[in-house]
Amino acid sequence: MAKGVITISLISGVFLADLFSAAAILGITFIADALVRQRQARSAVGLWLHLLIVLAASGVVLTISGSPLVASLFVLAIVSALALVSNAKNAVLGEPLVFSDLNLLVAVFRHPQFYLSALLPWQVAMLAVGAAGLAGLLAWQFVAAPALHLFGAAVTVGAVLLIRLTLMLPPWRNLAQVPDCRTDLARHGLLASLLLYRQRWVATADPALCTAGLPAPATAELVIVVQCESFADPAELFDDPALALPGLAAARAQAWVHGDLMVSGFGAYTNRTEYGVIFGREEEALGFRRFDPFLTAMGEASHALPARLRREGWRNLFVHPHDLRFYSRDAIMPAAGFAEMIGPEAFQMPAKGEHRYVSDDAIADVVMDRARTAAAPCLIHAVTIENHGPWPADKAGAHGKQSSAYLGLVAKGDAMLTRLMADVAALKRPAILVFYGDHRPSIPGACLPGGDRHTPFVVVRFDGCGATIPGNGQRQQLTPAQLHHALLEAISAAPSIAAAAPAPRRATGGRSI
Repeated sequence: MAKGVITISLISGVFLADLFSAAAILGITFIADALVRQRQARSAVGLWLHLLIVLAASGVVLTISGSPLVASLFVLAIVSALALVSNAKNAVLGEPLVFSDLNLLVAVFRHPQFYLSALLPWQVAMLAVGAAGLAGLLAWQFVAAPALHLFGAAVTVGAVLLIRLTLMLPPWRNLAQVPDCRTDLARHGLLASLLLYRQRWVATADPALCTAGLPAPATAELVIVVQCESFADPAELFDDPALALPGLAAARAQAWVHGDLMVSGFGAYTNRTEYGVIFGREEEALGFRRFDPFLTAMGEASHALPARLRREGWRNLFVHPHDLRFYSRDAIMPAAGFAEMIGPEAFQMPAKGEHRYVSDDAIADVVMDRARTAAAPCLIHAVTIENHGPWPADKAGAHGKQSSAYLGLVAKGDAMLTRLMADVAALKRPAILVFYGDHRPSIPGACLPGGDRHTPFVVVRFDGCGATIPGNGQRQQLTPAQLHHALLEAISAAPSIAAAAPAPRRATGGRSI
């Protein structure tokens, strides 16, 4: 009898302690959420989702630890860390944290230099100390009493069931039907918008299978596509005409099509631009898949340019001197029609004190070696990495702040373009060279989000004698998906007449976030 009374008292005490801890968590996590940009009063429906998510998370930690105190502090730390990371990302990239960013957690540990550079040193230290402190607290405060762990499991199950039920009821099932992450975050809060966007993403179906090849018989035998890391026109970035890139200017003068690539990312999200050019699907068609289209690219592989060319008998090569597991390229690109993947093992890694990453010139070596020996027809798609940031800003000069580090690296990309123009011409084969930047650089104090996002692109056609085939000469605005379709047209275009160049077009939806 006495043992039963003690057990009941223990459960009652745990219940009261959990209520107290949950109240403290909710009060402070709501404050943490309120500090996330965009800052405005959150909706009642968003606050309810926030409450349920916090309860579910605290229930999970309570199930593991058996300690309401640990569960409270753990959940508060997670919400605070998400708020800190979202605000840092917003400041550097002009976009808050989105659900697909959470899929990159493995990549953060594998390649921390890509992500931690967006945080200030004190923010990195804060995250590290917090993580170590929570791990120590979990070990120190672990409670073995089974009743506490069972209570945590009950809280978790109840909160998850309530979340599922809530999302099926009006008005929650009608929330966030169109991607607009800044507006939805401001209206409903960070945790609610992360959950809602993931739900909409899960509900998005794959497109119908594409069985088409080229729109007409190919007139080109070789296509080289280069996505150049952070390649942008410094004359536009820093408002100084003296910084114009000579290779880019020469390529524009000889291009069949050239202009502004209306990319949706700033300072990051190579994958969005890369996906658009390879797969040719607009962000409006992607819906909630737009934030990281590589996550669902396997279901859209039939639409990819190499898949369409493979149906016409082409051999396709993908070149990238970095871990091909990044963004799951090692699985996606073969499914998309690339017969061969040329990764970091094909390159000599830079020696200490040379370059941070494999140079653009080394990539050009590999591309041209394969182009010279390729049996026609062949597509070679290369993704560079040398110009990956961060780039420190210089002191303000006559045209404001610039970055000598960026100018030096973007000149390497421009030299690569100059070299490829000459080397492809020397092949004396009907060929196409496409060269474009994946996004603009984010340079604190010198190049910030909020303004233009476009990068340069050129599509240069060569005839069988190595001469360039002129286009209409007008600067165009294309989305990455429109560049994909312009390239399809170029591969099948009439061999020599300028009138074959597509008419100028305006991009639609290229700036969506």
